[in-house]
Amino acid sequence: MRSDSRAPRQLRTIAIVPDFIRNAEGSVLIEVGDTRVICTATVEESVPLFLRDSGRGWLTAEYGMLPGSSPVRIPREATRGRIGGRTQEIQRLIGRSLRAITDLEALGPRTIWLDCDVIQADGGTRTAAITGGYVALALAVRRMQQRGLIGSEPLRQSVAAVSVGVIDGEVRVDLCYEEDSRAEVDMNVVMTGDGQYVEVQGTAESRPFSRDQLEEMTVVAAAAIHELTAHQHAALEASLT
Repeated sequence: MRSDSRAPRQLRTIAIVPDFIRNAEGSVLIEVGDTRVICTATVEESVPLFLRDSGRGWLTAEYGMLPGSSPVRIPREATRGRIGGRTQEIQRLIGRSLRAITDLEALGPRTIWLDCDVIQADGGTRTAAITGGYVALALAVRRMQQRGLIGSEPLRQSVAAVSVGVIDGEVRVDLCYEEDSRAEVDMNVVMTGDGQYVEVQGTAESRPFSRDQLEEMTVVAAAAIHELTAHQHAALEASLT
């Protein structure tokens, strides 16, 4: 039995609240069990130097855990004077995942910033940030179209992510912190809404895993992402009402 009484292939309770922040072009609060992340998409009418005069846009991400998001206070990285390696890894993952489904030429010479701030952490913060970040991005793109800033649709697909792992010899999906902290295998899977892989990050934490376990984890992750995609679409529909 899992610590929160879920079945092995059952996701935690999902809630995606669109338009959570008034000032951003796109924003959501995503809740995955007790993990809560605010994702905002902000449009900036400029691009990095390496894209100047190219006509292409850019999409990038920043990620952070607020001091009160875990039982032990997490110091702000601005106070430390540098961004930690874990933070850099996660925000690069978020940026790669969202760029994979975005036509940067269709954006034109502008940058979309995805800011993902964890306000409460109980495992799966990076996967929640990707899943919620897509909805924030889609809302921002919709408003850019309404304002006449872009014509063609820059988002080729949706994208979502989920954690999966082996705990006590059993494949489980959407790991909470208690499971993640003692997993024998820990994997994050990023997929498009039509079932294509964007990124797979998997590590044996205590013992190697078999090909059969790998295949089972990818099957379980794909089913979970199909369910997450439905939640994303529902949130986007709700924002129209």
